[in-house]
Amino acid sequence: MTQKVIKIGDSAAVVIPKKSLKELGIRPGDKVSVDIDKKQRRVSIEPVIKEVDKELISWTKKFIERYRPALEALAKK
Repeated sequence: MTQKVIKIGDSAAVVIPKKSLKELGIRPGDKVSVDIDKKQRRVSIEPVIKEVDKELISWTKKFIERYRPALEALAKK
């Protein structure tokens, strides 16, 4: 796929087609990591994987352990 570099203020941008965004799991507003390989003159873009709050994970596990019977009963309804 070939895209044109466009000027935006003092910067430049490349439009990422909708299909490519979907394949990468990226939506407008998401953070991405941009890496540059000067030697090969290559730019790569990857979605930034959001780190989940460890405290939230711990709380969720405790909640599930405490209310497992009730949650399983609700799941059966």
